[in-house]
This record gives sequence, C-alpha cells and structure tokens, in this order.
Amino acid sequence: MTERNGTTKESAEVRPAPAGHRDDAAASLGDYRAAFHAGRLAMAVLNRDGLVLAANPAFGELVGADPEELVAATAADLTDLGADPRVWTAYREVLCGRSDRMRCTRRLKHPEGHSVWVEVTVEPLTPEPLSGEERMLLSVADISDRHDLLARLRHLQMHDPVTRLPNRALFFERLSAALEAASFEPAGTGRIGLCYLDLDGFKAVNDTLGHRVGDRLLSAVAQRLTRCAEGTADRGSGRGEHLVARLGGDEFALLVENSTGTEQVAELAQRVLDALQRPFDLAGQRLSVSASIGVVERTATGTTATGLMQAADTTLYWAKEDGKARWTLFDPERNAHRMTRQALSSTLRPAVDRGEFTLEYQPLIGLGDGRAQGVEALVRWRHPQFGTLPPNRFIALAEENGAIVELGRWVLERACHQARSWQLAHPSDQPLFVSVNVAVRQVWDSDLVADVAGILAETGLPPELLQLELTESAVMGSAGRPLQALQALSDMGVRIAIDDFGTGYSNLAYLSRLPVSVLKLDGSFVRGFRSQEHPNPADEMIVEALVALAHRLGLTVTAECVESAEQAERLRRIGCDTGQGWLYSRPVAPDRVAALFI
Repeated sequence: MTERNGTTKESAEVRPAPAGHRDDAAASLGDYRAAFHAGRLAMAVLNRDGLVLAANPAFGELVGADPEELVAATAADLTDLGADPRVWTAYREVLCGRSDRMRCTRRLKHPEGHSVWVEVTVEPLTPEPLSGEERMLLSVADISDRHDLLARLRHLQMHDPVTRLPNRALFFERLSAALEAASFEPAGTGRIGLCYLDLDGFKAVNDTLGHRVGDRLLSAVAQRLTRCAEGTADRGSGRGEHLVARLGGDEFALLVENSTGTEQVAELAQRVLDALQRPFDLAGQRLSVSASIGVVERTATGTTATGLMQAADTTLYWAKEDGKARWTLFDPERNAHRMTRQALSSTLRPAVDRGEFTLEYQPLIGLGDGRAQGVEALVRWRHPQFGTLPPNRFIALAEENGAIVELGRWVLERACHQARSWQLAHPSDQPLFVSVNVAVRQVWDSDLVADVAGILAETGLPPELLQLELTESAVMGSAGRPLQALQALSDMGVRIAIDDFGTGYSNLAYLSRLPVSVLKLDGSFVRGFRSQEHPNPADEMIVEALVALAHRLGLTVTAECVESAEQAERLRRIGCDTGQGWLYSRPVAPDRVAALFI
C-alpha cells in the first residue's frame, strides 16, 4: 500500500519472531528466573494491579510464607505500603506507569517476632518477551544494621554528651512537632507548657572548682530534673513523660505537651525548685545551688517555637531580675511594657534629630510673697506612635543607652534660649531663672562645664539665671570629676540644686562640702501636709528640721508637689522658701509663662 508521499506503509499486524529468536528469549528468561530464585535479595514480580505474580524464596522467608502461596497476594499488604498516604500515592504512580520508580523505608514485623527495617523499591520490568505483559519488580533489602547505625549516630548528634539529655536541636524538633500535633490532635488539650531554667551562680562553680566538677553538677541536676518530670507526667493519659533537655551551658528546659493549664506547669516549676535546693554530694564536694525558672503556658494554636522560647527567655530574665531562686510566670502585660521600652530605647537618639521633643515649664513660687521666682524645664516626647510621653517614661532609658547626653544638651540649650527671650521681652529687677535637670551620666560622659559655658555665651543668659538640678543619689558621695564639675559650675555663677532630697543617701554632713545652693524636698514629705484633719506630725517635724539645717548652711529650700493652700501655708510657716506643684500651675507651654510676669 503506497502513502501519498510515495513511501510504503507497513502492515500493523505483529509478526511472530523467528524460531531461533524465540529459543534465545526463552533461554534468557530462564537465566533471569534462575537468578530471581537464587538471589538473596527479597523480590517479587507484580502485575499492574499490584498483585504478586511470583516471589522468590528470600521474599517468602521475609514475610514468613511459601513463595507459591504468595501468588495473587496484594504486595502493598505484605510490605506495609498502604500505611503512609505519601508512600501509597508514589506506589500507585509506578503501577499506573506515571513514574519510573519509587523507593521508601518501612518497618516490617519479622515472622520470628522482631522488627526489620527494609528499603522497598518498585520499578517496571521489561515486558514479557512472549506475551508482552507489563510487570513490576518489587525488591526488599534488609537495612536494619544501617538503620541502627544511623539511629546511634543521630542519638549522639541529638543528645548532650555530659548529661545524656536531648540537646537544643532535638528539643526544638520535638517542640515544633508538639506544636503541630497539638493543633490537630482531637484527644489532646491543645495547650503547651514550658519551664526554661538556668542555675544561679553556676559560673562560680566552674571558676573555683573546675569544669570537671561543673560537669558532674550538671549531670546530677539533669537526673533530678528527669525525676521531677517523671513525677508530674500524666501516665494515665498515655502522653508519656515530659521532655527534659539541656539547651547549653547551665540552661535546661522541660516541655509539657498537652498541658492541662498554668497550675500543672507551675507545679512542675515548684517541684524543680524544691529538688534543686537540696545539696549535691559530688565526689566529696558538697554543693548547694538554686535555679531561676521562666514558666510559659498557652494555647498551641498560633504559637511558634521561636515565639514560645522568646517568651520563656524573657520570663527567665524576670525571675533573675526579681531576685533569683524562684519561678516567674509569663505576663503578657509586663511583656508589652518591655517591648514598649525596647521600642522607645531604640528610637531615642533619632527622635532628638527629628525634633520630637519639646519643653514645658512649671513655676517655682515664693511662699512668702507668692511671686514666681523661676521655672523648671520639663521635657516631653511627642512620640508619633505613643503620643506625648512624660519624662518618667523615657529618661531612665536615655540614661541606660547614653542618649541622655545628647538629649540633655538639647534641653539645656533650648531652656537657656527660652529664658533669655523672656528676660529680653519682660525686663525686670528680678527676672525668672530657669531650672534644668541634669543626669549624672552627663557629668561623666560629656564635658558639662564646657557645654554650659558655651550655651550661656551663645544665648547671652546670665549664669545666675540658670539652675542645674541633680538627684541626691548622684551628688552625695561625689568625688573626682563630678565634684570638680559642680565646683566649676558654681564658680561660674550657676546655681546647683539637689533634687528629690530625702530619698537617697541623706548624708547631711556632706552638704557643707558641696557647692550646692538649693535643696528640693521630695514630694513624699509634702504629702504628709495634705489636710489639717489628718496631719502627719512626723513629716512636719522632718521637714522643719531639714529647712532649719539648710538655712544654717546657707541653702534655700523648695518643696515639690504642693497641691493645696493648706500645704503651702504650713510649709511657709515652718520656713520653706519656695513651692512647686499643681496648686500654682501644671507644666505649661513657653508662651503661657508670660502670664507669670504680670
């Protein structure tokens, strides 16, 4: 038959192979069958439906049956291929011809009772030479020895060599698995708990007694932690023991899967504290240690391993900050406050450059004549996210991270400019002075004397119209540079005031050796003057004695937090010079200070 293009189309029928070829194929098939039956590798030939067409003796021995009895058996049942959905899908892909091979590892039950780890491979065979039937070869290799070796290597890799506990890697693996399982396990509680601890003072053990004793102590601690976990695990629920792990150094973690609530995890933490407080006897060394523990318990849904550990680490820090040798429960509100502090701390320096700070002023009123003598500059932070913040929200942070030097210089410069503008706008025989708070770190970390001199020269403000306030704890006991700086400022004509006097060291004898001109009594004393009906005689006696002493030393006294006319009158009667508080005015913007001159 001729095609349109002139070529010859051959017949579609299958022509039988020559007799010689059939004999060669039969001989070759016989060789394959001999190798199939004699091989030590367990093998079976399957059809496209996954049924056994033939099995060799090694396969029969593996599954505990005569090879002839396995014909027409379902191969997936014999090799446990249907137990795992992913394995079953890959297996079906090979049977259907959409994949060339699948390989998986399965654990089979040997006829003698022990388990065998095997590697199962399924791949297509060359079609039957005579019938053309498509077949699959299933081979099963015993990899128990290799699996055991890998398991031992993994155990070494995932366990701490000193304590034999799970290490950080295994802990996070188990934690992630527990969080995932808790979200889908209907029989569980859907909650998770964690005790994160470290030993108080462990470094001292290593430094004084050596690392060998330190390792023995860690091992003994691990044993006690394990017993604590065993004692609180809910065996009746079938959930097993809690996981105890060493995360590194002297840090340990106890994971409570399917926790029943905060009380369960807190009970475990207290049990750990009690167990570790008992002395340890280590080869003649008797040691006593304690631990600080961070406790976190929450719903597993929406929780990540990283988030849980961050919460636990934060709570452990709280436990140490609160005094050590205790457990502390995670507090979302306290954590939110910490996060806010961190956010504020990280943006303090840029906020100065962005001009987010402003000053308000509160008058200092003479108790004798009721006239304004000066104003105290109070800084405010107009934060773009948190709104206007008072000094107590950020000054301590600025002192911690060093931003107080730059911020303090800005406050000093801005206040002096403002005081000079008032002086020029409202000439007076008694112009208002401006009082500026100075942190002790400004004295240590900057040249405060040079800064003040430069700002006064730049603004033209007379030195006597500037008062610098330092806290009592910063001034008392000053020596060296701080004392020299205060003396230089005083010699310059700047007034020095001790703020919050009465709350720090109260070293009264030291006052005579300091270049101080003003004492500002802490508001806690003034609160005792609140009403005539309920007076506090002790507060009045203390204030009266302090005022008398200050006057004998040539100092003036300012009372803070004056809120009522009764307080002001009693303070005036015992000789206090000036008052400051809401009775006279709240802190106001610079343009409202002008009313004080009238």
